[in-house]
Amino acid sequence: MTLHALGLNTTQHNSSMNVRLPTHAPLPVKHTSLAWDNHFYRLGPDFYTALAPSALPAPYWVGRSQAVAKQLGLTAEEDETDTLLQALAGNQPISGTQPLASVYSGHQFGQWAGQLGDGRACLLGEANGLEVQLKGSGLTPYSRMGDGRAVLRSSIREFLCSEAMHGLGIATTRALCVVGSDEDVARESLETAAVVTRVAPSFIRFGHFEHFAARNQLSQLKTLANYVISRYYPACQTARTLNANPYANLLLQVTERTAVMLAHWQAVGFCHGVMNTDNMSILGLTIDYGPFQFLDAYDPGHICNHTDRGGRYAFARQPDIAHWNLYALAQALMPLIEDQALALQALDSYKPSFERHWQQLMLAKLGLSDAAKRDGLENQPVTDDASLLTDLLSLLAQDRVDYTIFWRRLSHAVASQQLEPVRDLFLDRPAFDAWQTRYAERLSAFDPARAAALMLASNPKYVLRNYLGELAIEAAKGKDFSGVADLLMLLERPFDEHPEHEAKAGFPPEWASRIEISCSS
Repeated sequence: MTLHALGLNTTQHNSSMNVRLPTHAPLPVKHTSLAWDNHFYRLGPDFYTALAPSALPAPYWVGRSQAVAKQLGLTAEEDETDTLLQALAGNQPISGTQPLASVYSGHQFGQWAGQLGDGRACLLGEANGLEVQLKGSGLTPYSRMGDGRAVLRSSIREFLCSEAMHGLGIATTRALCVVGSDEDVARESLETAAVVTRVAPSFIRFGHFEHFAARNQLSQLKTLANYVISRYYPACQTARTLNANPYANLLLQVTERTAVMLAHWQAVGFCHGVMNTDNMSILGLTIDYGPFQFLDAYDPGHICNHTDRGGRYAFARQPDIAHWNLYALAQALMPLIEDQALALQALDSYKPSFERHWQQLMLAKLGLSDAAKRDGLENQPVTDDASLLTDLLSLLAQDRVDYTIFWRRLSHAVASQQLEPVRDLFLDRPAFDAWQTRYAERLSAFDPARAAALMLASNPKYVLRNYLGELAIEAAKGKDFSGVADLLMLLERPFDEHPEHEAKAGFPPEWASRIEISCSS
């Protein structure tokens, strides 16, 4: 693919909507000890529209992450206050914040979509070095169709999955809390509103760069790139690689971070569902949880988003789509890089980086890591681990074996030498037995206790299956938030046994296969 093959054009899509601050806005309050800043705000109005979040009537707590509260610097007492509830519902301005909605553009489902932007999000500012954003906080100049508000369903899903991915060790935005309201919001049906408070070092996306490149606003493009380099990739300023070109080195660093993120997604069986360029983080974070899904049965062709009728974002296609999106970013950065050979060199690091990290993760899931080798066998010749992995995944796909349960059972089998629970997952027992013989031979070079410990730390017992989320959401609609709290506790520590919640680690019920999720999810 060349850097001119993506179809990006300079068509402008300007919103005619004007969003104004309330005429009689309440006075800001300093409701916590947090010291606020907003570096993004100082980039200037070309990058955003300054606006206040819209008030959410009669808000109530739905779920809260104490871990994220602590990371932000909130004390336990501050985290409990009604003042904080009102502030995070958008009802009370926070002293020291400079709220805004940022503008960006992007490719959606492979097509240039023009101007997009924060259609339902409001960046409050930074606290303790982390940006704090309200998602679902009302209309902005970049709102489209039914945008502006988020619903309880999608907000709970994002809250839980953000923290689930963090618990799995995958780079992600975080979520402080969900605030609900009985205000009606129209999606496929009438639902109730909610706001999820998201936290990340930055919410800048590939689409921010595409926006200014498409409009030939090269001064703004350079300002944005310099901002990202100075704040998040300072080594690019002095890097000796890629002819010491800081913008090519920025592309290289984003490429490698994205490759690592995708390797983790594929290893854990995570489907994002809508990998548009405006949903790709410049920091290599998993961002914008909509129609995501963790695989139940292993199916490389699984499409989790029923809006994605062409299967562009099917599970097995995710690594290639990320590479395509990096080409879109490279095209946006070309006016700064100025040398296509350097850009292509940066992009060429993606596939080997992805393959290296994915194989490391998958071999750890099998217990075949240097950390598990038997003492004295460090120099034993390496067998064909790639073939062992490929053949295993083919077996899992052929028999549609539950992905999470297989890996967890295999971990316990290595510890106990009881293989029947694993064997029972397969229809083609002879094929599994043949693979198992090869695996046992390879595993003989490793210490069983070390291998089992590594596997139990690499293969989660609990993931956020869609049906578990649906049960918690249904209870929350009736104001029972205990299911949200229970799932959060499990997902924060997904590798622990939690025997009192054993049922949540079991096979999904039959009705789970009929759950449909879309971009509105």
